[in-house]
Amino acid sequence: MCGIVGAVAQRKVAPILLEGLRRLEYRGYDSAGLAVLNADAALERLRTTGKVAELAGAYQNAPVKGMVGIAHTRWATHGKPSENNAHPHICRNKVAVVHNGIIENHEVLRAEQKANGFVFTSDTDTEVIVHQVYHHLDDGTSLLQAVRRTCSDMQGAFALGVISTSEPDRLIAARRGSPLVIGIGIGEYFIASDVAALLPVTQRFMFLEEGDIADLTSDGIAIYNEAGEPVERPETVSELSADAVERGEYRHYMLKEIYEQPRAIADTLEGRIYQGRVLEAAFGADAAKIFEQVQGVHIIACGTSYHAGLIGRYWMESLAGIPCSVEVASEFRYRKPVVRNSSLIVTISQSGETADTLAGLKEAKRLGFGQSLTICNVPESSLTRESDLVLMTRAGPEIGVASTKAFTTQLVALMLLTIVLGRRFSMNEETERQLVQQLEHLPRQIEEVLALDDKIKHLSESFADKYHALFLGRGAQYPVAMEGALKLKEISYIHAEAYPAGELKHGPLALVDASMPVVVVAPNNELLEKLKSNLHEVSARGGQMLVFADQNAGMSSDETSTVLPVAPTDDCVAPIVFTIPLQLLSYHVAVLKGTDVDQPRNLAKSVTVE
Repeated sequence: MCGIVGAVAQRKVAPILLEGLRRLEYRGYDSAGLAVLNADAALERLRTTGKVAELAGAYQNAPVKGMVGIAHTRWATHGKPSENNAHPHICRNKVAVVHNGIIENHEVLRAEQKANGFVFTSDTDTEVIVHQVYHHLDDGTSLLQAVRRTCSDMQGAFALGVISTSEPDRLIAARRGSPLVIGIGIGEYFIASDVAALLPVTQRFMFLEEGDIADLTSDGIAIYNEAGEPVERPETVSELSADAVERGEYRHYMLKEIYEQPRAIADTLEGRIYQGRVLEAAFGADAAKIFEQVQGVHIIACGTSYHAGLIGRYWMESLAGIPCSVEVASEFRYRKPVVRNSSLIVTISQSGETADTLAGLKEAKRLGFGQSLTICNVPESSLTRESDLVLMTRAGPEIGVASTKAFTTQLVALMLLTIVLGRRFSMNEETERQLVQQLEHLPRQIEEVLALDDKIKHLSESFADKYHALFLGRGAQYPVAMEGALKLKEISYIHAEAYPAGELKHGPLALVDASMPVVVVAPNNELLEKLKSNLHEVSARGGQMLVFADQNAGMSSDETSTVLPVAPTDDCVAPIVFTIPLQLLSYHVAVLKGTDVDQPRNLAKSVTVE
């Protein structure tokens, strides 16, 4: 979702801002803009709808020059995508603001500002911010104080970058509820929503904490907490390189990230297993003490991460013998759950900034649930700071909006958690040893599935003219089917639904005909024969099936089904392995349909608003 980049430097910043925006494109957006303070300390602004390339083209035609500036990619929440609604917003040629998040009391502020003579040129909630900063500046206060007072006036979540002609050598940043990072150069400083935006100019970063306001000039940084007290935030050095977020030889980021999964899973496991056992210290210094108190697990997540949680529930209950519930975060926070103070609250998020998941965690803590653990891909994110324990997935940058390697590494992390909790319940050492061995074999097994890419590409041609698809699975493969359906609808815009195969006869069978393909995942497990019976129901109705089946499942192609054999897979890790062909299928269908694979319409990578 919306991306912020800002800079205070001793060189022209517009090219830096544009490159930063380009590197934030994966977050999802519909317009872009930048503003700089020129040599005369006047504001110059460019805004366009569409891709960052459009903004770059406008810059080539009319370059703006300055050493202090801010930029933004917008994902519409208030007001449709348009140039007037694009950021930065400017008030009376004196103040410019970029903003991520939502200002909940914007209507009240708008009414007050209109009464005070302010004129609005957009439909956004953001415009009230720039007017409010101007209002406080007009009282003779400093830019820092004007931003601080404005933050106090606002309700909601936000990350801000603010510049003004009144202090043309200064950039003010503020954070409440939305992520913001400071990049540290030599005599120059930067802000961004994500480290990835700033990798070409620095690998040194500070992460602002909740309520922080930062004052940046070329001479240095001053950071103040919510109470206005000077504070220091630790400096970290990123291990990512600038080319870590490039596509390389791949046509799309999504395909690159699918192929990165063997390495990503190996990285997730690295240093967390010793002599066939999972190291509890990988979860944090207090992990063993906290795990001893756990009598149940409550998983909170959204989207793809929710599907990971559903698979985790099967593992927790069948392998560890521990009760587990899974909830969509946006629903959890608005119902009245029964509080179990011995529960381990597990949040799952690629970005660690998913607004609903973060709010769900805070609500669980407020209600008095037990300790918390987050499974996350981004260090120093909000969820990692809010949680008692953290297990990083180490998937590396995931740029494609449709999650791939983040999902499979989340599953690996959930299996590690299942093992360490299972020790305290029904899992013996031999079972743990077998599970660890299966995890260690995963990278090789996934490479074998990736070798099916050309065959899957060929099979995807039968989906190119379809409008609907049905995905089926049983047991832990049902959430895999859900994830496969989500991927197809996300990037190809084909309507897809997933069902437990046993539920076909309770309604979905009415949809089956030759025009709606049915995709099936069929591992060789105790539910296989029941699954085969369900597939006969589809065949009898003339349905056309694409079946990804274990080589030992005894299934072969016929007039109603195409079977693509998958190398024999241990049942416990089969959900991870069978996810890969579904990712490849959705990718190739989207390419055939000509959609924007990495940035599908209406979607954002990091959903930081409710």
